[in-house]
Amino acid sequence: MDINRRKTLAVICTSAAVAALSSVRGLHASTMTPTPATAVGGDDKVKHTTFPYMRLDPVTTAERAYDNYYRGECMYAVFASIVEELADKVGEPFSSYPTTFTRYGAGGVMGWGSLCGALNGAAMAIYLVSKDPEPAINDVLSYYGRTALPDYHPVKAKYEVPTSVSESTLCHVSVSRWCDASGKKSFSPERSDRCAQLSASVAKRTVEVLNAQLDGTFEPDFALPSTVAACRGCHDKGGRMENTRGKDDCLTCHEGFEHGHP
Repeated sequence: MDINRRKTLAVICTSAAVAALSSVRGLHASTMTPTPATAVGGDDKVKHTTFPYMRLDPVTTAERAYDNYYRGECMYAVFASIVEELADKVGEPFSSYPTTFTRYGAGGVMGWGSLCGALNGAAMAIYLVSKDPEPAINDVLSYYGRTALPDYHPVKAKYEVPTSVSESTLCHVSVSRWCDASGKKSFSPERSDRCAQLSASVAKRTVEVLNAQLDGTFEPDFALPSTVAACRGCHDKGGRMENTRGKDDCLTCHEGFEHGHP
């Protein structure tokens, strides 16, 4: 095959791939009326468009998330379980929605130990279908940091694993604290199954929040810890220092400041 023919075929294949992706992204617009959601962003606010949400069973979704963990790890487990459940109930646009790309979130983004992949997947799923995503996302992240997890034991769980409270949304902190509590190593099969069960727990909580929003009964269960509020008084927007931002418990990493500092 000569080089010109190769180039021509490459262009054709690329164009076909772009068209296919565009058709998937355009399913919502072409098959149903878009639903404008809460305005988000900075001064130039942009509204996002939500896909249709239908009540899901939290336990069924959790079980699916546990199984999905062993196909694509934590972020994929949570996001794909919700999308697949919606595909079963709603059909398009969820039936064709790409989910495998969320595997990048494994281990806090390709093993970097940053935001827990289960939370990354939960936030993405919420933003996909919720008309008011911020309080829902706040609730799930807050729940993760202050709850002894996993708090859901899947039917086919490989291990009985102990729970731990991470006091952080970071994979690194969450895994390390569980290892301290369990005595297991971070690359042990028990730790892997703990994260599978944790993903199931997060998927369950996410669906519970989405269901409550759908029913109009959602009551946000998130408030900044007093220690975080105190730190933000100086270090966050409008403070004397204004040199950071965040909602995680500061003292999880910045130890020794329980009684204040200069």
